[in-house]
Amino acid sequence: MGGNTNAEAMKAMGFGDLIHNFDPLGWVVFVTLVVMSFLSWYFIVANGIRNATVKARADKVIDGFWGNGSTQDAIRELEAQPRSEPFSKIALDAASAVAHHQQATAAAGTTGRLAESLSRSEFIDRALRQAVARESMRLEGGMTLLATVGSAAPFVGLLGTVWGIYHALIKIAASGNASMNAVAGPVGEALIMTAFGLFAAIPALFAYNFFSRSNRVVYARFDEFAHDLHDFFATGSRVESQK
Repeated sequence: MGGNTNAEAMKAMGFGDLIHNFDPLGWVVFVTLVVMSFLSWYFIVANGIRNATVKARADKVIDGFWGNGSTQDAIRELEAQPRSEPFSKIALDAASAVAHHQQATAAAGTTGRLAESLSRSEFIDRALRQAVARESMRLEGGMTLLATVGSAAPFVGLLGTVWGIYHALIKIAASGNASMNAVAGPVGEALIMTAFGLFAAIPALFAYNFFSRSNRVVYARFDEFAHDLHDFFATGSRVESQK
């Protein structure tokens, strides 16, 4: 009975026609919040799937590369990885840099082993830095939007609330009816805008913090793998880390 009474009271106060009572600015705020919420949830799902896939494949790709007895066979396995797999692309960029350097050195002639070694190391280092930066930027996709929604959506909802209360008070003053039924409906509708803003902002904020932490872990693995690749392609052997 209490639920029916509350529903009837809300209907009597005008909550049943919430959307129909929006003015142009109210519609702009409402549509903006809906778009923000939709985009944030899209990137939450997309980034969640992408990060889970990257982490699931990381050990397989890295261990497969180091466990392969032939560098050429390892490169062919890396080339068979999906285009979205970042660790294979970092290793392939390093291998491509080595091949390019060898071709350039052969074309220019022998210039001394020390100078050749330094040039090779620098060339590989530059290729790895560019590859790590590129793959890191790909992991950042949607993060700016999540941060924007998390910080801006409550204020967009508050704008709708302030504007709605302003118009509600004007209507109440024009009608001369200051009863609870006349006040509660329009003011309550305006306050719902703030709730919409929080509904859009809270998931985006939690997702931004979660993905920021998750991405930092992946960035660390990028750097570790790139360091090992540099040692391997520059010196011919991998320097084992002490753990």
